[in-house]
Amino acid sequence: MLYYMFNKPQGCVTARTDAVHRTVMDFFPPELAAKLHPVGRLDKDTCGLLILTDDGNLDFRIMQPDRHISKTYFFYAIGTMTEEKKQLLEKGIPMVGFTTKDAVFRFGRDYRIGELEDFMPQERRERYMKNPHGAAFSASISICEGKKHQVKRMLEAAGCRIFYLRRDRIGALSLDSSLPQGEYRPLTAEELLLLQVDTSDRI
Repeated sequence: MLYYMFNKPQGCVTARTDAVHRTVMDFFPPELAAKLHPVGRLDKDTCGLLILTDDGNLDFRIMQPDRHISKTYFFYAIGTMTEEKKQLLEKGIPMVGFTTKDAVFRFGRDYRIGELEDFMPQERRERYMKNPHGAAFSASISICEGKKHQVKRMLEAAGCRIFYLRRDRIGALSLDSSLPQGEYRPLTAEELLLLQVDTSDRI
């Protein structure tokens, strides 16, 4: 079996093929890409940890919500964070058709919007920079679900807007900080074992 850690950059889609956009498979040589598929997905403008494999059972083991494999994301957002908003994010936010499950929220630090210009998507940078002294902050959040745009939607429900999102962990497996964006490497045997760890006690 083949197992790879990939540091997904922004601007590519998590798909095997796409008629318009570059895909995560385009970063692999064709002979290797033909054997692999991504486990789960990251949005086009989300970067960070992605696993690719030829093991058809790994998707089920990692992505099923009842397996309690948490996914941890680091982000920058416009807005302010309060204890009330933190409690709302951690205890569940009503969404269309469902309420989010328990999460773990870790506040980073406060910023001014202008300090984070380099992390803003090019197409929205001019709009955000009209208020360079506005409030922004960094934080991380761990969830056990994978609804479409879930982290962004959760923060929007708390009155904040994420403009940079990076997945740093899947379960107990962390993104290799020495792995550049757009690069990949095989998982070690120890890292593969980390994907078997139930992280529900952390949520």
